Amino acid sequence: MPPNTEYLEIAHQRAAEKKTHVSFPQLKYPSLRDEGLRDPVQWLTGKAMDDGAEGLWRIHNAIYDFESFVDNHPGGSEWLELTKGTDITEAFESHHFNPVVEKMLEKYYVKDAKTPRNSPFTFHEDGFYKSLKRAVREELKKVPKDRPKYCDRIMDGLFFTCLITAALTCWSKNYWVVMASYLVSSLTLAWSVVASHNYIHKKTNWRMYIFNLGLWSYRDFRVSHALSHHLYPNTLMDLEISAFEPIVFWNPRRDKPFYVYLSFLIECLFFPFAFIVNFLKRFSRNFIQKDFFKKHYRWHDVIGLLLPVWMWVASGCTFYEAFVNWLWINCTGSFIFFLIGSNAAHHHPKIFKDGDQVRTETPDWGMHELEAVMDRTDINGNIFKVMTFFGDHALHHLFPTLDHDVLPRLYPVFLEHCEKFKANFRMTSSFDLFIGQIKMAVKKDVSLLDE
Repeated sequence: MPPNTEYLEIAHQRAAEKKTHVSFPQLKYPSLRDEGLRDPVQWLTGKAMDDGAEGLWRIHNAIYDFESFVDNHPGGSEWLELTKGTDITEAFESHHFNPVVEKMLEKYYVKDAKTPRNSPFTFHEDGFYKSLKRAVREELKKVPKDRPKYCDRIMDGLFFTCLITAALTCWSKNYWVVMASYLVSSLTLAWSVVASHNYIHKKTNWRMYIFNLGLWSYRDFRVSHALSHHLYPNTLMDLEISAFEPIVFWNPRRDKPFYVYLSFLIECLFFPFAFIVNFLKRFSRNFIQKDFFKKHYRWHDVIGLLLPVWMWVASGCTFYEAFVNWLWINCTGSFIFFLIGSNAAHHHPKIFKDGDQVRTETPDWGMHELEAVMDRTDINGNIFKVMTFFGDHALHHLFPTLDHDVLPRLYPVFLEHCEKFKANFRMTSSFDLFIGQIKMAVKKDVSLLDE
């Protein structure tokens, strides 16, 4: 269906004025979206300004006080600590399967919210997502408790391979061994960071800390990825879109700068340093925000700096040699990670972006998740590829706390519900998504999503 010309003009005007979301005009333009460092702390601050949670926790149209429950939260206290003062409706719905949780809310109810939700998404009992979640809940009862933990084996194998080969780059004197070790350690570092994302969505566990091996922060990633990108993919509330601006612009806008035509080249120049840039952004906040260290920094932020120390101690070389080799490994691993991530599932002309005309301003949350993602035929079906290339992406977005080992078992009931509700589940090739990502970086005109 061709774009509505009148809508295009209105959409571009909204984008220029920055008063509302483009695709969802009933919503406020996100506070602080285009200011400062565009980091997770800033995103949470801006969200708290817009959500009407009154300093507590909001779920649907009610305010709750979970202060006395924070330390007893089965998923770990961090989830509630990070989200205090915000609307956690989408996170609550997608992270919990047990219906008992909904009954527990009554104990912590404070009052009704004063303002409408600043989110376009709905969770009707007879809608796609809630119906699918009930069916998935029944399927999970059939999953054997003693099933093989393939994801854990892959994660551990990548981690230890990275450690061993990183040390070999410093220990060996053979040029070919050093080069092979450098390539393998860089690749396994990137894959370890990708695979550890499977554990970041879950309750507190030791494997989630492997994410920090890349000099990044799993705590930051819980905000930018689990609480922002996963819950509001490709909208103006998606930090994994806004954080790349003004380097890369993935949302369609007429006022994109001239250099968007060099976006892929810019990505290739920026991606190698993205791990380090994220670390420096986080470190700089100590001087910008006085209480940042107390509120957001944790002991695990130094994990990434332990890798060069390990290389130095394990190989017996000088620390300078270990540090230089580590920089090469970190930068190459950073390039691989972001190359995988930017082409994984979300950037393609046929995928929803804020600016596209939607069929309803209040879509079912699960239906929207499928509009904002495309899976890959050459990745799904292989658990190693799924773990290292963000595979089974649609199901993972719908049920992020489930282990990737479990997701393949859900496809029959998932596809059945997609057909019943006419949900837009699509699959394509990795190459098509790669080309699509380049097209989205230069796309200026918004479009009407296909029926």
